[in-house]
Amino acid sequence: MSTYKFNHPITVRFVDIDSQRHVNNAKFISYLEDARYHYVVNLGLFDGKSFDELPLIVGETRCRYIAPIEPCSKVIVSMGVTSIGTKSLTFGYEITGEDGTPLYARAETIMVTYDYHEKKSVPVSDEIRKRISDFEGIDFTKKHGS
Repeated sequence: MSTYKFNHPITVRFVDIDSQRHVNNAKFISYLEDARYHYVVNLGLFDGKSFDELPLIVGETRCRYIAPIEPCSKVIVSMGVTSIGTKSLTFGYEITGEDGTPLYARAETIMVTYDYHEKKSVPVSDEIRKRISDFEGIDFTKKHGS
């Protein structure tokens, strides 16, 4: 089982399947995005509606595909914040079957803290650090790196 505390279930839809009869690689990234959305809403970092108030923008995503996801599968995206820099957060992910196996993918997204009104990156707020630290059980309140 995953060491991440947040788990988000995904039911594979017909539209997710490509001509090779498995989930298209681009859909894996959509699954990460869906889980991340629910994570930030769950932590109260975003109300899920006021998108100009969402404090994050994607800086980079990497995904290592390990096994194909077959049609009609139910998967779990397990995720959490693994580090916080001055202006960025790193999210780690695992996509697995419902019971934790098989492991379909491991991924990482670097999210930049961003002000959509000013259209610029901003430092990670103390509130974001505290909420994530409290949820993850890791002290991210000390500021270091970008």
